[in-house]
Amino acid sequence: MKCGVFGTGTVGRVIGSRLAELGHEVTIGTRDVDTLLARTEPDTMGNEPFVSWRGMHPKIGIGTFAEAAAAGELLVNATNGAGSLEALHAAGEENVDNKILIDIANPLDFSGGMPPSLFVSNTDSLGEQIQRAFPTVRVVKALNTMNAFLMADPSLLAGGEHSVFVSGNDGQAKARVTEILRSFGWKDVIDLGDITTARGTEMYLPLWLRLWGALGNGTFNISVAR
Repeated sequence: MKCGVFGTGTVGRVIGSRLAELGHEVTIGTRDVDTLLARTEPDTMGNEPFVSWRGMHPKIGIGTFAEAAAAGELLVNATNGAGSLEALHAAGEENVDNKILIDIANPLDFSGGMPPSLFVSNTDSLGEQIQRAFPTVRVVKALNTMNAFLMADPSLLAGGEHSVFVSGNDGQAKARVTEILRSFGWKDVIDLGDITTARGTEMYLPLWLRLWGALGNGTFNISVAR
C-alpha cells in the first residue's frame, strides 16, 4: 500500500520506516524539502539531520505535504499538533479527500514552558478539529498515548501485552487502521467510539508527561485489564 506520512521528526521517521519495513511504499511529507535536506545539524529534539537518516532509508520518498498526500492511499499525521491543521491545508483538500488519516498528533502547548499544557481539551480535541476542517477525510485517532518506538513495535515492552486505542467516525476506517496496528504487533486494540473520544486519549498526555518525568524514560504504556 502507498502511504503518505506528514512530519519528519521522530514519530514520522519511526512510523515511516516501520511501514516501509512491512513492505509499504512510503513518502514522507514536509513543508520545504530543500531546506530540510540542507540541514546538517541535529534538530531541536536532538535527532540526527534528516538527510543522514534518509541515507539509511533510501526507499522512503520525500516530498512536500501535497506530494506526500497525493502519493498516499493511507495518510499519517505525525506533525507537531500545533502545526497539524496548517500541514493538512498545505497537503490540499483534493489530495486528502476520502482517504484514511491516522492522526497521531497531540495538542501540546509549549508556550508556557515545560511541561506543556494542551491547547484544546475537555469539550474538543485536535482529532475533532481535523475532522471538522476536512469532513471528507476518514480521521482515526490512534497511537498518541505512547512514545514513537512503542507505537511501531509494542514488543519492546512487556512482550507487547499492553493497549492501544482508536477513535473515529468511520467504522471501516477504524477496521483498516486496526489491521495496520496488528501488523505492527499490537494485540489489544480498543475501539473507544467516535472521534469525540479522542478527547480522552489526548487529555492523557499531561499524565503521560509526568510519568515520563517520574520514571526517567518514556518506555511505558497503559495495559487495560478486564
